[in-house]
Amino acid sequence: ARLHDALKSSGYVGHELEACLVRLLFCLFADDTGIFPQGSFFRYLEDSRPDGSDMSGRIGRLFEILNMPEDERAKRPLIPEELLKFRYVNGGLFAEALPTADFDAKTSRLLLDCADFRWAAISPAVFGAMFQGVMDKARRRELGAHYTGEENILKLINPLFMDDLWREFDRIKTDPPALEAFLGKISSFSFLDPACGCGNFLIITYRELRLLELEILKLIGGNRLKALGLSFHRKVSLEQFHGMEKEDFPCQIARVGMWLTDHQMNQRLSEQLGKYYVRLPLTEGAKIACVNALRTDWETVMPKGDSAFILGNPPFAGSKMQSAAQRREVEEALALACGGERGGTGTLDYVAGWYFKAARFMEGTAARAAFVSTNSITQGEQASALWKPLIRESGVKIDFARRSFRWDNEAKGRAAVYCVIVGFSMQGVADKAICQENNETATQGVADKALYLENGEMTAARNINPYLVDAPDVFIGARRHPLCQAPEMGIGNKPIDGGNYLFTESEKAEFLEMEPQAEKRFRPWIGSDEFINGYRRYCLWLGDCPPDELRRMPEAKKRVEAVRLFRRRSSDAQTRKLADFPRRFHVENLPRCRYLVIPELSSERRRYVPIGFLGPDVMCSSLVRIMPGAGLYHFGILASCAHNAWIRAVGGRFKMSYRYSIRIVYNNFPWPPVTSGRKEEIEALSRRVLDERGLFPGCSLADLYDPDSMPPRLLKAHQDLDRSVAKAYGFPDKDADDAAWAAMLMERYRLLDGAVGGGA
Repeated sequence: ARLHDALKSSGYVGHELEACLVRLLFCLFADDTGIFPQGSFFRYLEDSRPDGSDMSGRIGRLFEILNMPEDERAKRPLIPEELLKFRYVNGGLFAEALPTADFDAKTSRLLLDCADFRWAAISPAVFGAMFQGVMDKARRRELGAHYTGEENILKLINPLFMDDLWREFDRIKTDPPALEAFLGKISSFSFLDPACGCGNFLIITYRELRLLELEILKLIGGNRLKALGLSFHRKVSLEQFHGMEKEDFPCQIARVGMWLTDHQMNQRLSEQLGKYYVRLPLTEGAKIACVNALRTDWETVMPKGDSAFILGNPPFAGSKMQSAAQRREVEEALALACGGERGGTGTLDYVAGWYFKAARFMEGTAARAAFVSTNSITQGEQASALWKPLIRESGVKIDFARRSFRWDNEAKGRAAVYCVIVGFSMQGVADKAICQENNETATQGVADKALYLENGEMTAARNINPYLVDAPDVFIGARRHPLCQAPEMGIGNKPIDGGNYLFTESEKAEFLEMEPQAEKRFRPWIGSDEFINGYRRYCLWLGDCPPDELRRMPEAKKRVEAVRLFRRRSSDAQTRKLADFPRRFHVENLPRCRYLVIPELSSERRRYVPIGFLGPDVMCSSLVRIMPGAGLYHFGILASCAHNAWIRAVGGRFKMSYRYSIRIVYNNFPWPPVTSGRKEEIEALSRRVLDERGLFPGCSLADLYDPDSMPPRLLKAHQDLDRSVAKAYGFPDKDADDAAWAAMLMERYRLLDGAVGGGA
């Protein structure tokens, strides 16, 4: 990356710079892995002049000789001996005639620093790190190019196919004819990464298949292996691998990365055969197409078929960060997969386009796919918008999944994202494969799907639904009113005031020194953070202030005028209209009685999202959800593990924090049927929870609900409440975990939603 920046600053930019860097990367690996005589490239660079004045010429001549076949070299007797030691590479890597960068002392030193390194020991992840390291941060976000490290790639390819292959290997490893047939099987596979970037998924997949192949060859062994010789190992070929990437630079890195990984694996094979082998000149390679995957027919890049695997890490651009062209691409992908123009893609992340295209590609085949994606595609509104057409119309089934995990990588300027991995195929493919293997008839309800939880633990699932829960397929869309007989919930107040009406403690005190008569117009102002962490801000509420009183408060009038001006300057037409009513809020929600409060955001560390009651003297911001007139019974149900499991299963996330939605979480929540006796018990246990909190008046809800500091008696009160709520649902497992609760609630939701006609 430093070499890139230095060359770029000297005016060497664009395709020429990128191609030069890829060629240098190949030479660096070749120098340390036996493609070139050991250390010859480093010595060739080191022999340049100290000021670097001849480095450009030397590199240009080397690139030329690497593109020159042996018969052509023989016609040129004046080629220096130091160049003839470098073998002909071919493969197109050095074919294009490009001007060489203008090296100087600084850039020459940087290149020598790159060469003075043990490249033979490097992980293929260096290619992704290089790609990300040289990209501008803004450009990286635009492309959604969040490079995937090796550990996370293995989390995808192992359950997609490698685990099955190793299990099959273990079953047949004492049967040489079966092993030879097994080699034929894996050589029939084809792999497509339709957003391959620098090729890391393809590189790691190729390496893992070659490692399996090597174990097979070891078991075949002896004279048989020697007789088969080097040609036999070519059962696994680079030509089985295909990629699509819209940027030229990563395409070049992907091609070179596959060649170099092939060479590394050939070295391992050479050790096994006792014969050194270098595949030069390069006569085969992965097929990397420089195209926009969402604008390309995938069958033009790789033929479809039962032995195809689609994998990768498509771009992560969120729904609000997409360009108009990207939104159109997602719409077209949906129309292609499910037929006909349709709306409903406005909430979808850009990655959804790859799911739709994969479903189309797999249609009528036993092909399988898996993608790393932002966790938002399995939460909130997106889960229904993406998976409803895929499952109901395209016939997709989720075969395995890994629930939300923090996704890191080794690259400079690395991006921290929260991801899921979803493996899927056309309906029945996975079930049929399992049944054929066991010589059974396909039946519903076989726990044959792998679901990896947030802690990495794997559990067998009968069905993995769009929320990555072992439960029936449900699609929970935005609902205007509660599914069950329950109070309506709303958001708090939304001032759109430029901050002019909101004050901290100190700001309020300072204002009242200038305008003491305004004190009665201040009201406590509570949002999610204030509610949970126990501090207050204040709102200067002038909405119901009499005109004669306001005229006597010049400082308050200044605030009113500031709000009027702030709104008039807005680019939003609705906000400009509000300028005519500067003392009123855009959204006003001022209950006249006690009301229940649920914060919009709450940490994922908490077992229970803290909720509570506030009085009519307190104003809430739009960052909390409020339920006027709610009683202890409503508190008890919403504070229980049942409702918290529902939040975790269907609610959205901000990073990993829970995001509470009225239309998705609350309005779709399946309340229990309850008798008067059970309701009274839940009310009494709710009062006990609140009483236990009251024993700690100096503690915030953040203190009380931190899993490390939660008072034991408060925890016990919650557990007793949970058991009573479980009885209300008729749920026999009173100490069930989130997965069991979510499965039960989704089944209840399915029945209730069907009973009301799916009125979301």
